[in-house]
Amino acid sequence: MSLQKCFIVDSTLREGEQFELSHYTLADKIAIARALDSFGVDFIEVSSPAVSPSAREACKVLTGLKLRAHVAAHLRCHMDDVRLALECGITAFNLFMASSPILRASSHGRGVEEIVRQATEVAAYIKRERPEAIVRFSCEDAFRSSLDDLLSIYVPLSKTGLFSRFGIADTVGAASPLRVMQTLQIVRKALGPDIDIEFHGHNDTGCATANAWMAVEGGATHIDTCVMGLGERNGITRLEDLVAAIYAVDHEAARARFDLPALKPLVELVARIVGVEVPFGACIVGSSAFTHKAGVHSKAIIANPKTYEILDPADFGLERNVMIAHQLVGWNAVKARAGQLGYDLDAEALKRITATLKDIASRRRITNGDVDELIAGAAAVNGNEIDATELKAAA
Repeated sequence: MSLQKCFIVDSTLREGEQFELSHYTLADKIAIARALDSFGVDFIEVSSPAVSPSAREACKVLTGLKLRAHVAAHLRCHMDDVRLALECGITAFNLFMASSPILRASSHGRGVEEIVRQATEVAAYIKRERPEAIVRFSCEDAFRSSLDDLLSIYVPLSKTGLFSRFGIADTVGAASPLRVMQTLQIVRKALGPDIDIEFHGHNDTGCATANAWMAVEGGATHIDTCVMGLGERNGITRLEDLVAAIYAVDHEAARARFDLPALKPLVELVARIVGVEVPFGACIVGSSAFTHKAGVHSKAIIANPKTYEILDPADFGLERNVMIAHQLVGWNAVKARAGQLGYDLDAEALKRITATLKDIASRRRITNGDVDELIAGAAAVNGNEIDATELKAAA
């Protein structure tokens, strides 16, 4: 599976609900689910109906929306959770059990053979009740589990024919990109080419997006994401980061697959509901994403945007911002701004304006309005330019 074709399992309504500030109403969940579906994710993961009566109601309502994306419930590999999910109309079952020694000891207390037995029983029950069901089994905390234990779980389960795919979760964000790729390669080889593999990566060491990318390189077919990376602690792979990576690899595929201009409104919707600001440095949607400042950058961008942009803001319904109100400005940026204002100034005039801007900006913060005044002043009265002293006075 290539990066541009990997399936997105978005967990903003499950993992994202575990973010410290999250509190979703049913109306919030409906709005987010519809926005995710319109954007183009493949799965929308929701909290288990066993969590609370409101979670059960949300499962019923969201499955009733008849979205294009599959609504998947995140469930303990337990009959009680599965029965509730079936009652809610769920058709995609994301089962999980801890596989690492530390979590097994403090949660279900079962050995590897018992995990295989229980997962098989639960999956068989789902398939009896709902033959068309999509069933995933994930090893929680896979990267603090031995490879022998992981393979002793995945391989026998894959032979049952009950599971649509298997999940490998970096639950505590402990894995490096190289280790993720190597682990996925080993699991992929053991399971063969026809079994789907899902990666869930936490961002405790800042590697969630890199780990997701390397998981695909290693053989993953599905990647878990959240809008803005919301989730437990530092959250998981950001949806917007993964979309940026997919676009960078193949922008045509990204344009065909996603409603790219819908991404920023989706992120802003979730940010507003959760009550946080969209990070300035967020891929695509951050305020700085398509902002250029240095003179060398500005000159090149004006001549050819591809010189310093791997992403085209127009594809996302956005505009680039070439900053001119600062002391790093170059005269080509000033020329572009003068042209936008309808002025045709010669190179010498533009260079004098630029020198004046740099001087003023070295002493105080300036605005685009200041720049426009200087440009207008240089073009004043029959095209006669005013000198630098007058420009400084005007500013």
